[in-house]
Amino acid sequence: MNSHLHQLIGFVSLHALLAYAAIFLAAFLEAVPILGSLIPGSTVILALSALVPAGSLHLTPVLMAAIAGALLGDGLAYWIGRASQRKVLTSWPLSNYPALVAKSEAFFHRYGTLAVFLARFVPPIRAVVPITAGALGMPPQRFYPVNAAAVLVWASAHVLSGALAGSAAERWGMKIEHYGLPLVGGIIAIGIIAVGVYHWRSRREANGRVG
Repeated sequence: MNSHLHQLIGFVSLHALLAYAAIFLAAFLEAVPILGSLIPGSTVILALSALVPAGSLHLTPVLMAAIAGALLGDGLAYWIGRASQRKVLTSWPLSNYPALVAKSEAFFHRYGTLAVFLARFVPPIRAVVPITAGALGMPPQRFYPVNAAAVLVWASAHVLSGALAGSAAERWGMKIEHYGLPLVGGIIAIGIIAVGVYHWRSRREANGRVG
């Protein structure tokens, strides 16, 4: 087990660019409609950020990768919505999730511009609100500043939380060889379980409404 862990840590250290790319991709995919609600991108960012205190990764590139991925993902989803307008909300794949789309629209109508900020912290509608904002005609000059502020807060909270978890493990006398795999694996496992439970409950509620 120890040899495999050393290999994992060595791989991350020697291939840091791949780790930064994984963080970027995790943040980007969280903004993809529907797919973003299925992939625990936040937990991947938290998990990899936990390796920062040991020096396997560096804080600034981790933070920049998370910010860039989220901004690009949200911005692309917004422009798809703006170009397609309301028809995108009833087209595939969103047409398969009418309840999620309705929840996103209701959230947007309730909070207006502030919905763009708040949705970044409310899974799974954060994967639908940017495209909804575009589809409902929210002007770019209102969307982008609020979205940028939300992404900065969101990315900082995730990256710093992961780094603090790794730092706490170090302070408790644990070396990365001991905590690296359990901490990274545990965070990702919790994220996967949370996503699974959410979708199980969603299907259960949908079946209950049908019945």
